[in-house]
Amino acid sequence: MSQSGLDTSGIQLLPISALTAENALVIYGVALLSACMLAGIFLGELLGKLIGVEANVGGVGIAMLLMILLSDYLRRNGRLNPISQQGILFWSSIYIPVVVAMAAKQNVLAAVKGGPAALLAGALAVAVSCALVPSISRIGRSSPPDPGDTRAEDS
Repeated sequence: MSQSGLDTSGIQLLPISALTAENALVIYGVALLSACMLAGIFLGELLGKLIGVEANVGGVGIAMLLMILLSDYLRRNGRLNPISQQGILFWSSIYIPVVVAMAAKQNVLAAVKGGPAALLAGALAVAVSCALVPSISRIGRSSPPDPGDTRAEDS
């Protein structure tokens, strides 16, 4: 046991000089993500002050847009190597669901504080969305094949 109380008996610490491509986990794109996040938070705070709201207005969304625009610009100009592109793709795939989850949590909290009308509106929107799934899933799909038709199986 270490001083922190964690069992570290199975962990092998390597000096920095011993790190190689085989034993190092490097996630690329962190600097770009960090710069976009800082710029987005700053711009969101500034936008909030400009419209007279004591809050960050869209800072995370601004950061996400900056990351998309900047990574696309760097990729098109050949300034972003393929491994960095994969790292940015990783961060993008993590970033968007986290932002959506944060926004959904805020919406639920606002609805609960808003009273029964807000809760009823939310429940109704969910019910209508669930009812429309079968109709929407048929869009763009051809009619179902006849059970006796074997042409689809032959191709």
